[in-house]
Amino acid sequence: MTAHHPVAVEAAAAPRRRMRWHQRLLRDRVLVLVALPGVLSLLVFHYLPWLGNVIAFKDYQPYIGILESPWVGLNNFRVIWEGDPGFLNALSNTLIITLLQVLIVFPAPIALALLLDSLISQRLKKVVQSILYLPHFLSWVIVVAVFQQMFGNAGLLNSFLRTHDLATVSIITNPELFKLLVTSQVLWKDAGWATILFLAALARIDVELYEASAVDGAGRWRQLWHVTLPGLRSLIVLLLILRLGDSLTVGFEQIILQEPAVGRQVSEVLDTYVFNHAILAADWGQGAAVGLVKGLVGVLLVLGANRLAHRLGERGIYSR
Repeated sequence: MTAHHPVAVEAAAAPRRRMRWHQRLLRDRVLVLVALPGVLSLLVFHYLPWLGNVIAFKDYQPYIGILESPWVGLNNFRVIWEGDPGFLNALSNTLIITLLQVLIVFPAPIALALLLDSLISQRLKKVVQSILYLPHFLSWVIVVAVFQQMFGNAGLLNSFLRTHDLATVSIITNPELFKLLVTSQVLWKDAGWATILFLAALARIDVELYEASAVDGAGRWRQLWHVTLPGLRSLIVLLLILRLGDSLTVGFEQIILQEPAVGRQVSEVLDTYVFNHAILAADWGQGAAVGLVKGLVGVLLVLGANRLAHRLGERGIYSR
């Protein structure tokens, strides 16, 4: 047997001293310097503006500034608890559009990823991926313009119908179709880009699981249900939690560009309600109050959904 020196044994058994924060900072100084511009940008443009939410409790007047504006307590929040018709209409439109996007847009990347993963030809797969990803890089101005050129009163669809002596259809200016139109635009723009995450998750599923299920007699659909979807479950839960946190935000730029075509009654959501009342109507305090409540509700939804994910055995966006 090999003899161990008692000093060496004691040194090996001794716990490693934890480095102080300034020692770790000095050790990782290169990484800190690289991350510093991004951290400063985040602080200046994302966290520092939070202090401006104080105007939700003030009768804010831009010409006298935040500090000199008088306090009004919770008076600006009366539009919420007293059920202002404009606010309730914006809330209803927001929830309906959110529900449509969760039911239609959210599952679409999963289906696209499964279809792309089933393609045998790698060249064809790359071509289809490139076509699907392209709309994500277009601004909402371009996306709305494309849909107007396709489905507007003078668009390609109605031009084709007139050429063949058929009745034209009103899509862009039809209030009843507006929510479905907005949902289809989001689907066309972002569904392809979101497939990247699910394709990466599919690549991590062990191939031996498929082989074992095939040996047990499982077909393609049973493999999909018992192997593929469980492999994607953690990612689906994570993205669904993040989507719930952003559920009251349905796209300001997209909505405001199309609001004149159908009117506020159909198109106004919480983001455009804040814009119309805080900026156009110069009711800054009320707009800030609605925006503040919207953000707090989003945080509560994320925390509640994350706790539910923990109870279902998933990790969520952060561990307990």
